[in-house]
Amino acid sequence: MFNKNIKLVLAAASIGYGIYQFIENNIGNGILLILLAAVFIFLYFKNELILLAFLRLRKQDFPGAKKWLDKISNPESALVQKQQGYYYYLHGLMVSQTNITQAEKFFKKAIKLGLSMSQDLAMAKLNLAGIAMTKRRKREAQLLLKEAKTLDKHGMLNEQIRMMKQQMKKI
Repeated sequence: MFNKNIKLVLAAASIGYGIYQFIENNIGNGILLILLAAVFIFLYFKNELILLAFLRLRKQDFPGAKKWLDKISNPESALVQKQQGYYYYLHGLMVSQTNITQAEKFFKKAIKLGLSMSQDLAMAKLNLAGIAMTKRRKREAQLLLKEAKTLDKHGMLNEQIRMMKQQMKKI
């Protein structure tokens, strides 16, 4: 909801007033204000609108997730770099159902900006491999599948990778 810089200013003001409350022997108020500052700092690193969009996606509610993401009007100024990566990653997931060319742009931008979890990066590369395969770019799809397999440390995407390799044999 707030710009990333406003969150930092609110956190600093909350910490400052919390320290003042400690000096005035209002320990309870000081603790509460320090916890409030911790919430602002958490929301600086994890954007609340992206978190709400992820919750909607878990319920397979694509229009609801798109509604939350559309509330971020200017992602370059409102989000940190990793959050921008997840912003474009989520847009790519939603658009991949309808427009694969636009989804490819979103996934490439998300990979360029960076995703903090290797599982998300593997999923983005797997989606890019599927898009490359549908566009008859077999070599690029094989490269992306190989990268996705190395990034998938827990083996959660093994089934999808195996299916993709079988489909690639038909091309």
